[in-house]
Amino acid sequence: MNVGIVAQRGNERAATLAGRLQETLAEENVTVRIDAATAEQLGIDGVDVSRMAENDLVVSIGGDGTFLFAASGAGGTPILGVNLGEVGFLNAVAPEEAVDEVRAVVAEYHEFGEIPSRAVPRLRASGEGDWSVHPALNEIVIQGAQRGHGQGLDYEVHIDGVEYGEGHADGVLVSTPTGSTAYNLSEGGPLVHPGVDGLVFTEMCADNPMPPLVFDPDHDVVIRVENAPFAVVGSDGTQVRIEPPETITVSLAPEPAHIAGPSTNFFGALSKLD
Repeated sequence: MNVGIVAQRGNERAATLAGRLQETLAEENVTVRIDAATAEQLGIDGVDVSRMAENDLVVSIGGDGTFLFAASGAGGTPILGVNLGEVGFLNAVAPEEAVDEVRAVVAEYHEFGEIPSRAVPRLRASGEGDWSVHPALNEIVIQGAQRGHGQGLDYEVHIDGVEYGEGHADGVLVSTPTGSTAYNLSEGGPLVHPGVDGLVFTEMCADNPMPPLVFDPDHDVVIRVENAPFAVVGSDGTQVRIEPPETITVSLAPEPAHIAGPSTNFFGALSKLD
């Protein structure tokens, strides 16, 4: 069995826990591959995060940002999140429980040949210029070169070929339920329970805004952007620069992400947003 570990960069506590997990799993004949930055802290060889999909399990140690980073390279490999942050919508395992929890998941794999996990949707975005961004676990964001009065971009939105809205805004975003507590929430979008089968369309400081829309994830969203020196399309923090006018299609990625281990306490985590 192969286990990948991605720890929060520059966090000594995360690196120490990664080292403990490596030592423990080595005793159980598990091959451990640690991300290159953390491995350097530990004085050992590491691997690039883009290779995490080569493992049977990926362990993320840190906050939600670290989880998203790990997911960017994990593909369909189950990810178990250890929470070193304060909120933790994606990381359900406490650090003091991490070693035992990972050992339990490894034992299940040895016994049954697979790791129980929950599939969660990801989004993809592509454009006319034959470009695409990495699948997003949280959201796809399309925004102008700058935010603020007199900036932003003009946009027109169609959902399954029917016009939903148009206008001028700093940008627009499409969020998964997983990402509803992230950028979507900061832009006035609704909280969506992770068990809801839907996506969210939210405008960012629009001149004449429509209410945020929750819609069936099988619908494609086509967004035409114009009247901006350039724009950026973001996927969980990574960005591609585009030159308007451009048409962007946002839809479900064919491969979801998979989360292993216990489920997060969604309502408990919400209480920490205050």
